[in-house]
Amino acid sequence: MITEIFQHLNKPISSFNPYFPACRREAWESLPEKLRFCLIKNGEEYLHFDYPSLTATDFMEFSRTGNRSHFQDKMFLRRTALNSLVLAECAEYKGRFLDDIINGLYLICEENAWQLPAHNSYIRDTPQFILPDVTRPVIDLFAAETGAVLSIAEYLLRGELRQVSPFLSAMINKNLEERIFIPYLNEHFWWMGDGKSHMNNWTVWCTQNVLLSAFTRETDVPRMRQILDKACRSMDYFLDEYGEDGCCDEGAQYYRHAGLCLFNCLELLNGITDNSFDIIYLNEKIRNIAAYILNVHIDGIYYVNFADCSPVAGRCGAREYLFGKRTKNQELMAFAASDYQNSEDPLDVSEHNLFYRLQTVFTHAEMLAFDKNLSIRHKDFWYESVGIFIARDEQRCLAVKAGDNDDSHNHNDTGSFTIYKNGRPLFIDVGVETYTRKTFSPERYEIWTMQSRYHNLPSFLDGDSEIIQKDGASYAAKNVSYELGSTVCSITMDIADAYPDNRIHSYQRSAVMKKGKQIVIKDHYEGDLLQPVLSLMFYEEPTIEGNQIIIGDLGNLSVTGCSHMKKECLPITDERLKTTWKHDIYRILVTMDTNDLELTIE
Repeated sequence: MITEIFQHLNKPISSFNPYFPACRREAWESLPEKLRFCLIKNGEEYLHFDYPSLTATDFMEFSRTGNRSHFQDKMFLRRTALNSLVLAECAEYKGRFLDDIINGLYLICEENAWQLPAHNSYIRDTPQFILPDVTRPVIDLFAAETGAVLSIAEYLLRGELRQVSPFLSAMINKNLEERIFIPYLNEHFWWMGDGKSHMNNWTVWCTQNVLLSAFTRETDVPRMRQILDKACRSMDYFLDEYGEDGCCDEGAQYYRHAGLCLFNCLELLNGITDNSFDIIYLNEKIRNIAAYILNVHIDGIYYVNFADCSPVAGRCGAREYLFGKRTKNQELMAFAASDYQNSEDPLDVSEHNLFYRLQTVFTHAEMLAFDKNLSIRHKDFWYESVGIFIARDEQRCLAVKAGDNDDSHNHNDTGSFTIYKNGRPLFIDVGVETYTRKTFSPERYEIWTMQSRYHNLPSFLDGDSEIIQKDGASYAAKNVSYELGSTVCSITMDIADAYPDNRIHSYQRSAVMKKGKQIVIKDHYEGDLLQPVLSLMFYEEPTIEGNQIIIGDLGNLSVTGCSHMKKECLPITDERLKTTWKHDIYRILVTMDTNDLELTIE
């Protein structure tokens, strides 16, 4: 639909003005004094900053050891520092931060490559080159984002940089030309889409940043149209993969890179075409994409999670608020404004996308002033396109994953469930560890967090081996039915096909929320293998007392139909997992006694 609007466009295409350059003093000086003080203070942390060095051996470490954090942490810090210095100079406007800004611009332009080592290839899902080919730049997520960071920095301080030297803008424009615009127009990267390959957040994330780079420059109209044509097609390929219900199959954390990057793509298209794309915001699918983040919110910092998504998916802020505003969703606006007010880092000082930080700066006062008394309703929901069931009462939130094992960032988790009580995790989905080379490789499902045995799912014993779920679209739930009622919500499915063994004839799972009373999970197994062993995952330490499991101080679980229960402690040592789970987690293995098992949670 986006390409169609572009093809019928009868308005001239203009440059994009992302808020106000530093020389527009009335805009910057009208910001709240406290906000300007915070921007300046944050920039002062990077005065005389010693930008970290990026060496060839740093880049090669990913290919040699699989570690991707050491290189990218230093790479991201360069951009985070530059962004803070730029915003501080815009707020203060005394030239105090300019030298450090120029150092940052120089160093980033001197980098041999802007893509991450983990993305250093030209064909999707192929081995990465140990070093970049500087004659053929790769546009990945962070090459595109680096282009946008430099573009916005130069846009905001164009006049001030030219007073120092006209060569600074020329240097940035040359790098953008060689590393972004030429490869964008002359290469086909998988994330651009072809109508056949699966798309994910990369499509709109990269497209957003290419558009930011291109339309904050002076460029000729034929080339503008060429870039726009390619960008609009990519956006349509991305939207074609979304269900009408707007569910992000990558989860709430990746909504920030999927739904919100789509939003910024639309903002850019509107900004350069005199709002010719306004009508899209009234489209039902777009409105559903915007509302997704509100629908999967549980309470406080927690979200319904599956696949690589963490249950702590980050605070909402300006982008969610503005998306709600565009789609006329008052509840989303209220939710985003409230979350922003409660954020530990409302100004996104660790964010390395400068445009996002600008959006925050110029929406800050509006979000703080938004009606705090507006009622926010978290509804029961069924996301047909991905198979996500969500039911709630005053105390509990139950989420069940049906669907299949072919999601973007997939875990083998078909049929698994999570439960929160009083805003705290009762039964959990662990999430994902720090990304390494193994994470996106043929060995992905050797990682424990990806496996069904570490979700709230059964495994099947076959002698000394264990049958667990497998990845792929054919490994799916079938015969799925659900009910969303005022007093009872339920879902039923057969998850036998998620396992690669035809001796598992059926495994019926039902989950029922009796609102204000309890949640009941019932499993019924038919097959030729030994009785299944059910994994149950907990954050609060559980205590086994007969057929009861006491879950910390949160609740009780009664188990009917088991012959044996065994508790394990799973140490949390990974840095990424530690951001969510502040202590070790627990697993209880429940061996079924007969063909039926019932869990009653109160």
